[in-house]
Amino acid sequence: MQTLRSFVNAVQLGSLSGAGRMLGCSPASVSRHITSLEDQLGTQLLKRSSRNLALTEAGELYYGQVEQILQQLAEANESISRLHTKPQGVLKVHARMLVGQLFIVPHLPEFLAQYPEISVDLVLSNNIAPVMEQGTDVDIRIGRLEDSSLIARKLLSSERVACATPAYLARHEPIERPQDLKKHNCLTYRINLGTPVWRFLDAHQRVEEVPIKGSFQTDFGFALVEMARAGVGIALLPDWSVHDDLKSGRLVRLFPDYKVSHIEFENGVYAVFPRSRQTSVKLRLFIDFLAGVVRRELS
Repeated sequence: MQTLRSFVNAVQLGSLSGAGRMLGCSPASVSRHITSLEDQLGTQLLKRSSRNLALTEAGELYYGQVEQILQQLAEANESISRLHTKPQGVLKVHARMLVGQLFIVPHLPEFLAQYPEISVDLVLSNNIAPVMEQGTDVDIRIGRLEDSSLIARKLLSSERVACATPAYLARHEPIERPQDLKKHNCLTYRINLGTPVWRFLDAHQRVEEVPIKGSFQTDFGFALVEMARAGVGIALLPDWSVHDDLKSGRLVRLFPDYKVSHIEFENGVYAVFPRSRQTSVKLRLFIDFLAGVVRRELS
């Protein structure tokens, strides 16, 4: 088993020394383990040089299957240990501000009461947490995962919606196509110093970009929600943040035939965490709890 872990960790961390630190042994020991494995299989798995490691074709095939086996074994071991241990310790959570305000903070008392030996260290910001470097256990993100060294569990499928109150729409010029937004007060999320642009993707995968302007800009999503509810203008918001408003008619969705975004069109909510934490009992409990919260809130 140690030879398999040496091989998988060397691939994941990109070095023999990194794998050695993970396993508590020397780089030379890791190298011997991998060489022994290659001898058993009768094929080279890794091309090694003084600077980097590269998988051979056989190595890629073997790595994919062995990594899955080790993950399943770790999960099986954790399932057994869960029968005899209580979840405990500090759980470090980072989340986007709007996600945290709507889905996490209101429900944390329930989670902490259910698991009294777990304490939560929660940070809310609109930055992506460097989970590997700063010890964050889980980052609740919006949008697709770029870093393949992390694991992502999708909590929620989502899209952004352009919306306004019926009163605002009644007071202003009709909106029939995206370009009509140039005549309206558009409330914007601050992502750069340039002119805000909303992007529209139609059924034929054609993208139309519309520069917009308005009387309010912020980096706090909940402020946009409140300004839209107050009838100040048109806001571009995640559909889950205004779920009840759209359902009740308090807000009206514009352009239902388009996907709309100010950055990218993948807007799902994900729990992202390092592979090394995938067997953590308290992490698994928190993600399962949060997934349940999302289902209840949006049902």
